[in-house]
Amino acid sequence: MEIKCLNRDGKPSDSVEVSAAIFDRKYNEALVHQLVVSHLSNARKGNRAQKSRGEVRASGRKPWRQKGTGRARVGTVASPIWRGGGKVFPSSPGENFRKKVNRKMFRAGIATIVSQLHRERRLNCIDELVLEHPKTKVISGLIKELGFDSLLMIIANHDENLHLASRNLVNVRVLPFSKIDPVSLIKFENTMFTRDAMTKFQEAYS
Repeated sequence: MEIKCLNRDGKPSDSVEVSAAIFDRKYNEALVHQLVVSHLSNARKGNRAQKSRGEVRASGRKPWRQKGTGRARVGTVASPIWRGGGKVFPSSPGENFRKKVNRKMFRAGIATIVSQLHRERRLNCIDELVLEHPKTKVISGLIKELGFDSLLMIIANHDENLHLASRNLVNVRVLPFSKIDPVSLIKFENTMFTRDAMTKFQEAYS
């Protein structure tokens, strides 16, 4: 199968041959969901901390005597059932939220998303994408000329000028093909590969 490429002016250029096994895969919603959950979980940091009943700053004195008051027995005000008491199972800063997805599943999931983008005509290709200077105005104008409002650009290798020029644009993101993630592919309305990135993507995911 073929995908048409655009030149820098947004006009059709020649086509690039792509593999149907990667760009025409049946959509697997369960697999995509697993990839998204895994990606978001792995991005979490265990930066929240709660105190157990032993860590709460409270008096160690027994609030009232054990028997004879008519009230329930209490040993300490740090009890988890008291306001201001400790937690029964407190979270710690070292909490691990990671969810593992093996490489074969990850590649299949990414190919599933890319195939769906192609079916929805949200996948595009451009001959090359090069900036001489890291100017946000230049890349913003280029994207408007191409006719996109929200765009994820996949390039072959990290390009500092493209990275610096696009990082302040909310609706634009530039990623090398090796850093593709499911959330970015779903988040942006359109995805555009450079010709070199598409070739390398196929080699890596075949």
